[in-house]
Amino acid sequence: MSVSFHFRLCFLFFVVCAVELPATGQIDPAPITIARDAWGVPHIFAPTDPQVAYGLAWAHAEDDFPTIQEPLLAVQGRLSEVKGKNGVLLDAIAFFADVEGAVETQFDSVFSPEYKALLNGYVQGLNAFAAAHPDEIRASGLFPTSERELVKAYIMTMMFISNVHYDLIRILQNTIVHQEAAGFHRGSNGWAFAPHKTETGETYLVSNTHQPLRGPTSWYEAHVQSEEGWDMLGATFPAGVTPFLGTNRYLGWTHTTNYDDFDDVYKLVMHPKKKWHYRYDGKWKALEKRVLKLKVKFGPVKIPVKRTFYWSVYGPALKNKHGFYAIRFVCNQVITAGQQWYAMNKARNFTEFEAALKRQSLPNQNVIYADRDGRIAFLGNGLFPYRATGYNWQGVVPGDTSATNWPLKFLPLDSLIYVRDPECGYVFNCNHTSYNCTCPAENPRPEDYNPRIGYQPKNTARAIRVGQFMAETDKISYARVKEMKYDSRIPLPLYTRSIENLDLLRSLDPARYPDLREVLAVLTKWDGSAEVDNEQAAIISLAIQHLLKYIRGLGIAEYNNTLPEEEFAEALRFAQKHLRKHFGTLEVPLGDLQKHVRGEQVMGIWGIPEVLTQMYTKPWEDGRYQSELGDSYTLFVTYDAAGVKRIETVVPYGASNRPGDPHYADQMSLFVNKQLKTMSMDRTQILDSATRIYHPK
Repeated sequence: MSVSFHFRLCFLFFVVCAVELPATGQIDPAPITIARDAWGVPHIFAPTDPQVAYGLAWAHAEDDFPTIQEPLLAVQGRLSEVKGKNGVLLDAIAFFADVEGAVETQFDSVFSPEYKALLNGYVQGLNAFAAAHPDEIRASGLFPTSERELVKAYIMTMMFISNVHYDLIRILQNTIVHQEAAGFHRGSNGWAFAPHKTETGETYLVSNTHQPLRGPTSWYEAHVQSEEGWDMLGATFPAGVTPFLGTNRYLGWTHTTNYDDFDDVYKLVMHPKKKWHYRYDGKWKALEKRVLKLKVKFGPVKIPVKRTFYWSVYGPALKNKHGFYAIRFVCNQVITAGQQWYAMNKARNFTEFEAALKRQSLPNQNVIYADRDGRIAFLGNGLFPYRATGYNWQGVVPGDTSATNWPLKFLPLDSLIYVRDPECGYVFNCNHTSYNCTCPAENPRPEDYNPRIGYQPKNTARAIRVGQFMAETDKISYARVKEMKYDSRIPLPLYTRSIENLDLLRSLDPARYPDLREVLAVLTKWDGSAEVDNEQAAIISLAIQHLLKYIRGLGIAEYNNTLPEEEFAEALRFAQKHLRKHFGTLEVPLGDLQKHVRGEQVMGIWGIPEVLTQMYTKPWEDGRYQSELGDSYTLFVTYDAAGVKRIETVVPYGASNRPGDPHYADQMSLFVNKQLKTMSMDRTQILDSATRIYHPK
């Protein structure tokens, strides 16, 4: 017997014995079938839901085991041990979210036996894969993992996508005014059209997500189907137990990130003499000391890093030059997001879907919904606390009274913006205000909602562009929906809600800035397009890179949604210098500057922030930039009375994240050429056309 085989056998035995199993016991992988279609997308079939979850874990690990491990490492404070400084942020987020405490106090009581069994099935699949591939484990002791570790990973992810880290960073940078995230808003687009609004009389749903193209919050496409009614095609994150969005045979939904008020910042009143004590309801309380210990990888060595933080009754307390500030957030108060997604997966009609929404387990993320019955809906979703009156919750609130320490309960669904079946026949969101979610005549009115919810009030440029499309549309065709989704034109004058004077980029006075006369003249020809062949958009793309860098370095105490005029001039100087140095001219096709890169494949890529085909880039090589975040998993679905009629999807690269795999980059050409692949949920059709059918072992 080889040493390797002996290790795997012992590891597998440890997994079986160490994990607390439900009554069903150890899962036999033999009844689990994984069918890979022509694009390598896994379709997982099994008799029970836990068996399907086992297969999903195995298939995802086959395609991207290294990334699946990242959230599991982060919740143990070990991602920086593997990724160096690039892992510190997620390690810190998991620390501030107190994922350990949240799970230990809630896990036993909040999950149903069915969902615990689902978690267990996924854990068994992941541990079995780790046992079979020990050389791919990124850190010792990470496996076998457990259901609790998965839930911790969910909490950490929820904290990250609900943007709490922005307030943590502001406090540490001495920027104490609570504000929406400055800069260009990353997120997603979502649309739903009722049958009476479409030319075909079908219901349309479009999921156009904007996420990192790589890493622990990038999308993975899969189809799961059990004999217990779980039948869902969509996308999930690494270590996700179900699809987070997509479609089943009856209905579908997508999410968009909202930038509403999901956390609060408190100014603590510290004792004048007694160190680390703060006033609360007239008494002095001691801050609890907690130490964040990391081992950060620097080259071949791991350097111990230790920093002390403090906890108050509100939550983490951070010190800057202005004093102590505490932060309280919702995303670790409810840990059942995965269980709600599971219920949404299995809903067969609007009534069942709405019952899943009423669980209110998702801390943020808007919902855009459509189904075979022709129903559509938009929910300005989130966990919004019962905040007391008399305080400016958009700013910093007093941290010396229980009056501001809101209880652990949240406003019910019927208190939120929730638009169902508008007469005009469509709902949408592009990370803008939930008050603009359908046609102007049927939009919700701010005065009808609790102002302490903290719904942000402004539009994005993408929302303005959708409004332009819809103003020209009576009944919309499927082709027109595609045209809208793939539109790469930003409305002029330039605008984004947190840089309201953005149009200064193209309207500076040449007399005041004579060194920019030439670049400003070039921009007078720009029509707002961010297509690969546009020869002026490269200036805008580079200028935005400069503005983003400037915003990230802001340490000011106030920010009024504008930037200094001189900063726009500096952004244009940067673009001008860069283009002349690397391309010898100011008019460069955008696709020459921006590249979509995977292995040896390099293709020009469209998009800038705030166009519907949104794309953020980062420096690559030879003065060029590569795609980093933006258009990612895209899903088009049509429904008729019988159910799903047509499904088309695309991902940025391919189904596999393993170099050398035939599906490592086989969707790149589709992606950059704004094309989609046809998908099926029909088991017979899938098995008949599959390129590979096997069991996870």
